[in-house]
Amino acid sequence: MERSGLRDELADFVAERDWAQFHTPENLAKSISIEAAELLECFQWGPDADTGRVRDELADVLTYCLLLTDRLGLDAETIVRDKLARTREKYPVEKARGRSAKYDEL
Repeated sequence: MERSGLRDELADFVAERDWAQFHTPENLAKSISIEAAELLECFQWGPDADTGRVRDELADVLTYCLLLTDRLGLDAETIVRDKLARTREKYPVEKARGRSAKYDEL
């Protein structure tokens, strides 16, 4: 699996601090959830959130997601594209366009 520049930069950042020992899949998954909650908190009292804070929290979520894919030996682009292909089948354009219904309700 080839690493991107960003993944290399994250790996270097973690290695310099000897944090890989704490980055079990379980801990990384927990961190994703925690950071996602902090992202949601930006919108807790209304739709208008501080863009800088949203940006920082979103970066944290993405960082932990990339760390988890790396830890599991997965490629983020590949798993997203694979899931997108399956979702395209569940939500064909002619049935799903402009609708938010679940696939079994289309």
